[in-house]
Amino acid sequence: MQFRNIAGILLALVWPPGPGASAQQADSLRQVDIDGVTVQTTFAARQRLSSPLGIEVADSGFLREYFTGNLVQALGHIPGVRSMDIGSGFSKPVIRGMGFNRIAVLENGVKQEGQQWGADHGLEMDAFNAGRVVVRKGPSSLMYGSDAMGGAIEVLPAPPPAGDGWFGEAVLFGKSVNGTVAASLMAGMKQGRWHVRARYSEQHFGDYRVPTDTVVYLTRKIPVHGGRLKNTAGYERDASLLAEYRAARYYMSYAVSNAYQKTGFFPGAHGIPDLSVLEHDGSYRNIELPYNTVNHLKFTTRQQYSWKRWIASLDLGYQNNRRYEMSRFHTHYPDQPAPERDPDRELFFDLHTLSATVRARCFGPSGREHTLGLDVQYQDNRIGGYSFLLPEYTRLTAGIYWIATWNVSRQFTLTGGVRYDYGRVNISVFEDGYLAEYLLQAGYPAGTVDSYRWRSYAVDKTFGDVSASAGFIWTPAQAHTVKFNVGRSFRLPGANELASNGVHHATFRHERGDPGLGSEKGWQADAGYGFDNGVISIQVSPFASLYNNYIYLRPTGEWSLLPHSGQVYAYTGVRALFAGAELSVEFPLPGGFGYSFTGDYVYTRNRDDRIPVSFSPPPAMRNTLSWRAGRYGAYVEMHTIARQDRVARNEAPTPGANLLNAGASLDLTVGRQPVEITLLCGNILDRKYYNHLSFYRHVEIPEPGRNFQLTIKIPFKTSTR
Repeated sequence: MQFRNIAGILLALVWPPGPGASAQQADSLRQVDIDGVTVQTTFAARQRLSSPLGIEVADSGFLREYFTGNLVQALGHIPGVRSMDIGSGFSKPVIRGMGFNRIAVLENGVKQEGQQWGADHGLEMDAFNAGRVVVRKGPSSLMYGSDAMGGAIEVLPAPPPAGDGWFGEAVLFGKSVNGTVAASLMAGMKQGRWHVRARYSEQHFGDYRVPTDTVVYLTRKIPVHGGRLKNTAGYERDASLLAEYRAARYYMSYAVSNAYQKTGFFPGAHGIPDLSVLEHDGSYRNIELPYNTVNHLKFTTRQQYSWKRWIASLDLGYQNNRRYEMSRFHTHYPDQPAPERDPDRELFFDLHTLSATVRARCFGPSGREHTLGLDVQYQDNRIGGYSFLLPEYTRLTAGIYWIATWNVSRQFTLTGGVRYDYGRVNISVFEDGYLAEYLLQAGYPAGTVDSYRWRSYAVDKTFGDVSASAGFIWTPAQAHTVKFNVGRSFRLPGANELASNGVHHATFRHERGDPGLGSEKGWQADAGYGFDNGVISIQVSPFASLYNNYIYLRPTGEWSLLPHSGQVYAYTGVRALFAGAELSVEFPLPGGFGYSFTGDYVYTRNRDDRIPVSFSPPPAMRNTLSWRAGRYGAYVEMHTIARQDRVARNEAPTPGANLLNAGASLDLTVGRQPVEITLLCGNILDRKYYNHLSFYRHVEIPEPGRNFQLTIKIPFKTSTR
């Protein structure tokens, strides 16, 4: 499809409608009164009908049923969404086979910016603070910029209570697989136009259990003593404050949050294999070298004003992400001295991000709605430590976009838009004199020495390109919904893809960037059909995407000259295909029972080398039998993961698994105080299995074993009226 075809569709959105066109307002309301008839809709239903792309909503009930103390793992129950796990505590999202810098995660309207390029970096936000989550599957670049090429996840706070007064909740949480003990306390007040809430959460966990006694690192078998992965203990402390003011036309909010995490790295898979450090030291909860700490500080504000047919808003944000990786200093080169300050600080990243979004919405006549927006973001990343992986850099991006919606009739809505993004990356040069001297003494030729001496070249590049999409939502009958969207998107390469050059112990390889890389560009087509008559629900969502210059890490076959590094993996651009579908079915059974099925499949292909793309998620499905009677609820689930044989060159296949999970919930009233109790059991049969996307998959570390989990929530509310 040519770009001019999309432009023609967009033109139709603003061309004056012919006689008989609907004058329906494009605004979304919770409740509409028509001739004495009240029509109500849910937040989830409104979200699904707001875009021709696939949208799923994880509400409070969903999060309660699948909460593991880890938000991304809970979202993994949504078809098309997977979690790239880092042990038993942290994860990053993968949507339709795409992750890292291709998935935007937003909280309070601002994109979360940390070190999301790395497989060992999870989300630094409080999982207890998520009131509901909106998952946008498919290209969302039009609204959120190039880093949302694969999708977006919006984490929203719970809505304030209807009446004035004090409110809050206390949550106690525990897991058996790693001895997690956690608590979260939230307290808030709503008085007139003001709404304020604060939360503090803390988790402590020990070394987690795995159903194996050996793993393999750098071709060497490493023992696992006592069925626990040593030094994977850690803790997390999160604090947040939100204040909102709502008037007839004016809305403002201010939010501040800080997330701190400290977790150990399994010493048998970090740096030089050393069997002596793997012996049990008498404690499963202490944290020794190597370990990492991360602190994410965030300030956000929204200012919004509405008048007549206009809504204008301004979102501002500041974030500081500080990450330390600590490991005992190793003498890599002859006569290399240890740093005088912080000798065990292997890597340090200090990322500052300033962002601003200005948006104006206009509700025109005849069911027309227009949104014009401007995004600006500036990043400054500083580094430290005795090792080297990612250079210092600054990055400036700006994007302007226009989105239009036309409710042609009650049954048919057209939507589309266009966006232009500009980006500039300035990367600092870095020379490693110790490495150059080491290679010279080892007898390497001058050309080879020079290629390793400059660990980072000075790079100053600019990028600019257009994203566009057009689609429709058609509801031919009350129970049926048909969606279709086609678009073009692109993604600016990250600093790691342009200039990383060093040993990434977290992923067990030497990673090398390419300053000559251009932007990723792709065409995407998404479709969907939904049937929901209030009894039976069926959702089908096929998709297909073609990319030029899709950037991935390619094993070069070259053995790195850096000590303890292994093979060189180079960031490379190729032509790629992503295609697949998601299916979900749900219907009731007699006696309060219900059945649901969800499944997804992703097909990837490197069209240049004619092999799959690395990190392709295997097909999976969930069969769930649930039961509810008043205050009681329960479910049992069979989670089937297919074997993944479609792997990239030098990527190991992953066997499949059948996992049995179960859960139960009980709502009590003690006196007048409600109490919510939820019990979950994952991997009941204690199966040994692998997550193909896992951080530890490369070293044959299986996923955690059987896990019992208990959550006790005590909500409270007092009225001031």
